[in-house]
Amino acid sequence: MNNSGVLEHLLKIEAEAAALVTDAQAEADKRISEGEKQNRAAHEARYQEGAAALEAEYQQEVSAVRERCQNELSAFREKLETTETDTGRFSAVLESLFAGAM
Repeated sequence: MNNSGVLEHLLKIEAEAAALVTDAQAEADKRISEGEKQNRAAHEARYQEGAAALEAEYQQEVSAVRERCQNELSAFREKLETTETDTGRFSAVLESLFAGAM
């Protein structure tokens, strides 16, 4: 083989190697991209699941607080309705407070 034949052969091998490297890089980029997509999808699913659980817990707590508030308000209203007002004593207290101020 002469020098030009050897050089042509080496250039051909170098071109094949460059093509292999380019193909390998493209395949690696494709796999990395696919892995990132899968990781994003898995993260989004976990996030949505956690957010849904927290939202359900929040709604449950809001309902419990509303119910407690309504119960306390009802109890207070009942207490007010059953409490007798002593207008005579109230008037006497007001009279003593305001008569002393004048």
